[in-house]
Amino acid sequence: MARPPTAAQRRVIDAADPVTGRLKGTEAQLEALIKRGLAFRHPRPPHDHFLTPAGHRIRETVPEEPEQAADPATGVFAAHVGGTQEAADTGPARAREVHSAWQGLLELRRMTNPEGATDRPCGWERAHLVQAAALALEAAGHPPEAGGSSGYRVRATPQPEAVAVHAPDGEALLACASTLEGAGWQVGEYTEPRTRARYLLASPRRV
Repeated sequence: MARPPTAAQRRVIDAADPVTGRLKGTEAQLEALIKRGLAFRHPRPPHDHFLTPAGHRIRETVPEEPEQAADPATGVFAAHVGGTQEAADTGPARAREVHSAWQGLLELRRMTNPEGATDRPCGWERAHLVQAAALALEAAGHPPEAGGSSGYRVRATPQPEAVAVHAPDGEALLACASTLEGAGWQVGEYTEPRTRARYLLASPRRV
């Protein structure tokens, strides 16, 4: 059985154009994918790189733990999505990890977005909505709900490309909305019909 792609290679694969499979990355990254049979170089100018059928199959593989956010820099980091029973780690080491993860995500945006734009989410974020929104909130210093403490919770929704963000009060909800908007998300505030609780519906901005 072939070895699975590395975390860095998986990031490049996940960020491929969803229709054409066109890849963006460094020459070394693209050559490594070619050697593994996951990409090919088009023979005609501008000699762009594209996923092979094997590469497409890799991209379509669903992670076993969808709420574990792979850090774009290391592939190990997991964002706090909120709502866990265990207390969230908020110490200095965690703060450094979060900062590194956010910087790595900005670099992934620069590498994969058209014209290197870093002001809007990239393909990885659109494929990992809950984790991406949680990382944006945690990187901005918002506390997650954990171990009985109040804080944000990010959850998937039936709507395509949208997550629900819950916060303990209106002030915290507005603060989360401001952070997500600054991170390139479109945000609207809604009311849960049954509980009358306010929440945010956030989607990655495209332009």
